[in-house]
Amino acid sequence: MMATAEALPLVILIVGATVIVAILIKATLERLALPALIGFMAVGFAVRLGDSYWGFMNDQAQSIFDFLAEIGLICLLFRVGLESNLAGLLRQLRRATVVWVGDVAVSGLVGFAASYYLLGLPLIPSLFVGSALTATSVGIGVRVWQDRKALGTPVGELLLDVAEMDDLSGIVLMALLFAVAPVLRDSGHVSLGPMVAETCGWVLGRLLAFGAACVVFSRYVEKRLTDFTRRIERGPDPMITMVGVAFVVAALASLMGFSVAIGAFFAGLVFSRDPAAVKMEGSFDALYELFYPFFFIGIGLGMAPASLTGAVGLGLVLLAAGIVGKVAGAGTPTLLTAGRRSALLMSPSMIPRAEVAMVIMLHGRAMGDWAVPDEVFSGMALVSAVTCVLSPVALGWMLKRYPPER
Repeated sequence: MMATAEALPLVILIVGATVIVAILIKATLERLALPALIGFMAVGFAVRLGDSYWGFMNDQAQSIFDFLAEIGLICLLFRVGLESNLAGLLRQLRRATVVWVGDVAVSGLVGFAASYYLLGLPLIPSLFVGSALTATSVGIGVRVWQDRKALGTPVGELLLDVAEMDDLSGIVLMALLFAVAPVLRDSGHVSLGPMVAETCGWVLGRLLAFGAACVVFSRYVEKRLTDFTRRIERGPDPMITMVGVAFVVAALASLMGFSVAIGAFFAGLVFSRDPAAVKMEGSFDALYELFYPFFFIGIGLGMAPASLTGAVGLGLVLLAAGIVGKVAGAGTPTLLTAGRRSALLMSPSMIPRAEVAMVIMLHGRAMGDWAVPDEVFSGMALVSAVTCVLSPVALGWMLKRYPPER
């Protein structure tokens, strides 16, 4: 106990220094119009690299960073759910479904084929890669569209709808994959079809039950709870109460066998009917900005330096698969339904992979090497970093050369 108490100041020093460095890097990258998550992952990898030489990350420090990464994950997915406009999405469902189906199916199949056939990865890691590559980081592209004041155009609205559906399908795929992967590992491929079907049915049933409970809460409890907290609490307190609800929902999802990421996302959807209830309080932004970097820092910490040699070549193949999958999967249906100009703008907008993609890979990495080996995890982290840099550059050029029809 004494050794732990003596080590605590060092842990606090490391966490504090990490926060300061991460914020400084974020400010620098934003001035360069680059996504901050790249810097956060670099900070985490620098800590991991330093620890390999000097050994300052003891078990207590690692546990604290893991906890902060989990809090960051909850804040991140809570915000993704909070900013989802389900009512608007349902109104545009018919128009966006064609693009979404092609996007998810093609990008997932291309990612799986590149992993399983080109790279020779086992079945389960290939499934994780394919699932991760179906997701899209809408926030990266949306900022470029907002800067060009083009988000309100028909193709800009289509992008938002498809990206939101990507997030939803990515969450469902993640839940299914986490349940199916152990079955695939332990079954020995004997009578695999019925076992997988039964597992998927059980997971979907629980997911629907959890979603139904969230719908009931959103419809009959959320507004009353929000109004009540506004009446009895001041300043940022109502917002803190809402975030507390998000933590409770995330924990309940975990207890039901899902991940906290799924619970946090559903918690955001619960409040998305009235996003002003949380977003109007500036303190939520402060909490978000403090904790969400630790999710990406955790990704950097999870990248073993020894894995980078093999990860670079693997990452280049997956990068090509990620770009081809989104360009073909989202661009082709958009070309057929909305025209050439819209397809040219949609394709680069869908390429970035960040939040949901890396949540899938991070949780797969936590399952062990049989699910996501070090080289695959590091390779996908490189894919995330590169796509989040290349996409805004390409999209900005495309929006300038081919401005969307208004």
